Amino acid sequence: QVQLVESGGGSVQAGGSLRLTCAASGSISSITTMDWYRQSPGKQRELVASISRGGITNYVDSVKGRFTISRDNAKDTVYLQMNSLKPEDTAVYYCSYLKLFRYWGQGTQVTVSS
Repeated sequence: QVQLVESGGGSVQAGGSLRLTCAASGSISSITTMDWYRQSPGKQRELVASISRGGITNYVDSVKGRFTISRDNAKDTVYLQMNSLKPEDTAVYYCSYLKLFRYWGQGTQVTVSS
């Protein structure tokens, strides 16, 4: 299966920006939908954004207008551009896809301070 490695997390102040990168070990062109999830301490993992093979995107309401998901099938990479970050965006962010089973990366920590 294609393995995923996230990078780009870090610590920023509220209002700042980060771009997360998800690098795949193989081709993602056949993967229908690529997802970004996040999990905060004591909370369930939630789906933040998805992008289809054709570029159709979906976002959880709390990030609409601030986050942008994109994918580059030629580079086997998925991105999550996060702008106007808020303290409540603090979480571990995971790249993921479903292909019979759900596959996850190791996650990257995003910390937003007020």
